Amino acid sequence: MSTIEKEKTVQSARRGLLVFFLILIPLTAISYILALTVTPVYGLLLMWAPGISSILTRILLREGFADISLRFGGQRTLRTTPFILLLPVAVGLVAYGTAWITGLTEYTGHNGNVVGALAGTILIQMSVGTVMGIISSAGEELGWRGYMLTRLTEAHVPKPILMSGLIWGIWHIPAILIGSYYSGPSLALSIVLFMVTISSFNIIISLLRLSTGSIWPAVLLHASWNAIIQDAFDRYTSGKNAYLWTGESGILVAATLVIAAWFFYRRSAFVKDVRL
Repeated sequence: MSTIEKEKTVQSARRGLLVFFLILIPLTAISYILALTVTPVYGLLLMWAPGISSILTRILLREGFADISLRFGGQRTLRTTPFILLLPVAVGLVAYGTAWITGLTEYTGHNGNVVGALAGTILIQMSVGTVMGIISSAGEELGWRGYMLTRLTEAHVPKPILMSGLIWGIWHIPAILIGSYYSGPSLALSIVLFMVTISSFNIIISLLRLSTGSIWPAVLLHASWNAIIQDAFDRYTSGKNAYLWTGESGILVAATLVIAAWFFYRRSAFVKDVRL
C-alpha cells in the first residue's frame, strides 16, 4: 500500500469514528432516558446503540459491510468455543468461590445439593442463556468490535485495544452512577474497579475478534459472560459487600480478569502483530 493510500485509509477511519460517535452519543442518551422514565425494556435499545450507530455510519459514508467479519472464521473460530464458554465459569469459580469460602460474601443457594444447584444453573446459562444473550450482545459487538476497534486501529490511534476498552467502560458509567448497574458501597471505587474489569475483559474479547477474523467469538463470549456471571454467579451471591468483592465492580472479579487478560495476551498465537 502506497503512502497516499495509507493516508486515505487513516482519514477514512477517522471520519468513520467521528460519525460513529456523533450518532452513538445522543442515541445512548436517549436510550438511558427512555429506560429510566418509560420502561426498562429500552435497555435493549441501549445495548443496540453501538450496533445501530455502526450500521448507520456504514450507510452514510458508503463504507459497505464487507469488513464487519460476520464470517465464522472456520477452524480458528470453532477452536475458541470451549474457551468462550469456560472462561466465565473459571473466573466465576475463582472470584466468587473465594468470596464464598472466605465469608466476604454469602452463598445464596438452595438447601441440600449446593454444588448441584450451582452446576445446573451454570449449564443452563452456558447453553440457553448464551443463545438468548446473543440478541443483546450482538448489538454491542457490531459497534464496539465490529466497527470501533478496527477504525481505531486504522486511524493509528495509540493503544487501540486499550482505548476501545476505556470507551466501552465510560459508556457504562451512567448506569453505575444512577445505581442500576453494579454500584457497590463506594461509588468511586465501583467505577474504578469496573473500568479495570471491563478493560481487562476487552483485551481478551478484542484479541479473539482480531485473531479469528470473525465477530462471532466476541458476540458469543459477551453473551456467555453476561449469562454465566450475571445470571448464575451473581444470582447465588448476597451480602452487603457483594458488589465490593464480586460482580463486574468487585475486587476479586477485577483481579481475576487482570490475570486472565495478562495470560491470554502472553499467548503469542493470539496476538500476532496485534497492538494493545
